[in-house]
Amino acid sequence: MEHSQKKILGVIGGLGPVATANFMELAATMTDATTDQGHMEMIVYNTPSIPDRTDYILDNSNPSPLEPMTDIGLKLVSLGAGCIAIPCMTAHYFYDRLAQRIPVPIIHALEETVLHLQKNGIHLVGIMATDGTIASRIFHRVLEKYGMLPVTPDDQGQKDMMQLIYGNIKAGLPPEMDRFYRVRDALVQDGAEATILGCTELALIKRDHPIGPGFINTLEVLAQQAVLRCGYKLKDEYSCLITK
Repeated sequence: MEHSQKKILGVIGGLGPVATANFMELAATMTDATTDQGHMEMIVYNTPSIPDRTDYILDNSNPSPLEPMTDIGLKLVSLGAGCIAIPCMTAHYFYDRLAQRIPVPIIHALEETVLHLQKNGIHLVGIMATDGTIASRIFHRVLEKYGMLPVTPDDQGQKDMMQLIYGNIKAGLPPEMDRFYRVRDALVQDGAEATILGCTELALIKRDHPIGPGFINTLEVLAQQAVLRCGYKLKDEYSCLITK
């Protein structure tokens, strides 16, 4: 593909900061390039001060992240970004409003994840995510749109998820893997054929710990799509992202 056809990727980052760094690493790792010059041009606006997405979704009296995310998206476009990625799944609650305000395509990581599962014949899908993602049903709606059924943790399992995401990873502490395995096993017992790692912090667990088969990492899907949408070649080993 000619260089003129390639797009600069804009990243609304900092949601959280380590997940953004992981996304950048994944995009570079997935790109089939043999030189520095063969990699994607990327503008990252790392803004950890953006208000917490889950806090706003669960209680609208909290500060909204919509305006600062919009402002950053517009700045990225003004700098030449032709495509936007948001390495935060809960932020996709605001996807439609952001897409109306930002005049370049925004990669819909949730929809791309569900399409990848559908392509691989998955029907019953577990969801590991924040309370905001679960309560807003943003994954549920996309799964149901494509005729798939969501499977979510029980109340204790969801508390385990929030402790892993907020109490461990966002706090800079090692994940309590017994909590992860407990939720994983319960979702499988409830019929999940594959499970979505529906929070970018959970991507760090996949990176650093054995999690077993049947997982799809939304951050990897976002990175895969960023490579392809910006006109770069994907390494063959990243064509299927469900763990074996």
